[in-house]
Amino acid sequence: MTKTSKFNFARRCDWDLQTNEITRLKEQLIRQGTDIIDLTVSNPTQCGLIFDQDISLAELSDDRNRLYSAESQGMAEARAAVSQMYAKQGVNVAPERIFLTASTSEAYTYLFRLLANPDDTVLFPAPSYPLFNFLGTLNDVRINFYQLMYDQRWQIDFADLVEQLQPDARAIVLVNPNNPTGSYVSNEEIGHLNRICADRQMAIISDEVFFDFNHQRQSFTSLAGNEPALTFVMGGLSKTLGFPQMKLSWIILSGPDDLVAQARSKLEIIADTFLSVNTPVQNALPQWLAQKAHRQQPIQQRIKANLECLKQSIDGLRAAQLLDVQGGWYAIVRIDQTRTEEEWVLKLLGKYHVFVHPGFFYDFAEGSHLVLSLLPPTERFRDGVERMLSRLEQPYHG
Repeated sequence: MTKTSKFNFARRCDWDLQTNEITRLKEQLIRQGTDIIDLTVSNPTQCGLIFDQDISLAELSDDRNRLYSAESQGMAEARAAVSQMYAKQGVNVAPERIFLTASTSEAYTYLFRLLANPDDTVLFPAPSYPLFNFLGTLNDVRINFYQLMYDQRWQIDFADLVEQLQPDARAIVLVNPNNPTGSYVSNEEIGHLNRICADRQMAIISDEVFFDFNHQRQSFTSLAGNEPALTFVMGGLSKTLGFPQMKLSWIILSGPDDLVAQARSKLEIIADTFLSVNTPVQNALPQWLAQKAHRQQPIQQRIKANLECLKQSIDGLRAAQLLDVQGGWYAIVRIDQTRTEEEWVLKLLGKYHVFVHPGFFYDFAEGSHLVLSLLPPTERFRDGVERMLSRLEQPYHG
């Protein structure tokens, strides 16, 4: 028997580290050598979307990488490249209002430290990505959730949001488009959020890592440059260019000038304490962002093909409904509630060797849902979807 020594670790790390039944079954099948069609994988570098080496890595061979200059907001040339990228999208973002970080997780850390005292509250949407609970715990802030409701499309439940606005609420987080619902924030919703935050001296944090991946003909609004309330917009290479390994993200400040000035001066000290963004990636950033359309094209094509496959496969079925998805890398399938989400996922994994996420991983408030990534290779995706839907359409016998 393995001895377990006693030690007083920090309470913020007091997580339940036991694996759930779904994870245990998947690990067992992998050990047995089972070929699992993983419809949850969303890492471009593991989905056959690795770019040509000469295009992707040549920019890292730069003699300037031998030198180091500590710049709290990030190198001026790199920030100018981010500014120019937004200018091409019709958004005026001054380089002085841009901070570079190593990841959006680090960006959240900077903003939580800037905006919230220990045990203050930050509001996140639900359904939402599970990582946010860990980010809140690690930064000593309380995470509360406001609901997104579905009626032909996803939208913010403002009645629920207002109920969550306790005196210690410091910021409202938007994920635009949301992960996993794929819903953008509408102009009407932005106006309402601006009024709430301006009146209550709260900030808006808009996580826009998936913003470029719009599946519909209509255009949507970025909060970069949002003026009525203090606003922080985040983006990064992980999704914008499909480069999760390159570790560079950004924060864009906007809002009333006096609040932006105060926030910027405080963020400079926070960023200067870490100085985490590496020099080679910053030097390469202008060339990479100039090729954004080229780099996004294979990802867009993969998402389009898989989404169309899913739509055609589900059309007319009784047991499954594809919910409206406006953007991002995920799709949600609503299923019959004859069994729990966990039972469906375990059956699909154990017997059909198809892995999907249950909706409760993302805190869906009601109904039964399965969450699928749209990035797997299309043939594998089609095979997995066919297996999944064939099981969902059968009478459930356990």
